[in-house]
Amino acid sequence: MTRSPASRIRIGIGGWSYAPWRGPFYPEGLVQRRELAHASRHVTSIEINSTFYGAQRAESFARWHDETPDDFVFSVKAPRFATHRKALADADASIARFIDGGLTRLGAKLGPINWQFDPGKQFDPDDFVRFLELLPAHADGLRLRHALEVRHDSFRTPEFVALARAHGAAIVVSGDSRYPLIADATAPFVYVRIMGTTDAQPLGYAPAALDRWAARALDWAAGGAPDDLPTLDTPHAAKGGRDVFLYVISGHKVRNPAAAMALIERVRTAA
Repeated sequence: MTRSPASRIRIGIGGWSYAPWRGPFYPEGLVQRRELAHASRHVTSIEINSTFYGAQRAESFARWHDETPDDFVFSVKAPRFATHRKALADADASIARFIDGGLTRLGAKLGPINWQFDPGKQFDPDDFVRFLELLPAHADGLRLRHALEVRHDSFRTPEFVALARAHGAAIVVSGDSRYPLIADATAPFVYVRIMGTTDAQPLGYAPAALDRWAARALDWAAGGAPDDLPTLDTPHAAKGGRDVFLYVISGHKVRNPAAAMALIERVRTAA
């Protein structure tokens, strides 16, 4: 059965342990160990950020799996030890430790892996293609999906887009941020991080801005491309549609859960 575009969209936040969310998002008196359970019933995905800073125990991944609804999905931020290095081609050992460190205990709830690169890292085609060749397609019987979050203007070139597309990796769409915005869809899924929430808006974003991001997510999910975001290559249509993962990150972080929930409601209403 063909899935509707709205059913292919996951929207959420980065992490779940953030003290200023206690009150605005988490009910007063909610114990910290129940915060993931609460968050996962108000958003449809969460980007795990702790993995960026250090290895997590396999038992933690298993516990996160068990504490969330059956249809919940996590994305996982890859370790900086793999991405913040001079020669990306030398990241093989760090990548292997990460992939073999319990990640697959998330099972069917494992979404894309976000490989976020240092803002000073410039595009070196030879080094970058060697890095892409190190990324495994499967682990423990699970298909792995890789997203590339580049943050230097030198990546704004059709050559980078072609490399990502050839390896089936998504280029992270960095919305409303100081980082380069590359909106080319290069994989069977789209990975978006929007970073423009403000204290001035009760929902983090103005209603019109929330409407635009919901419409863009629906365009991608339907297999098309938003006509109001820049691309470096001719847009490629995906006849079967695409999965979309959209996270409200950074900005005025206190408002991020409210913005994510407002986007979820807009997508549901559009369906």
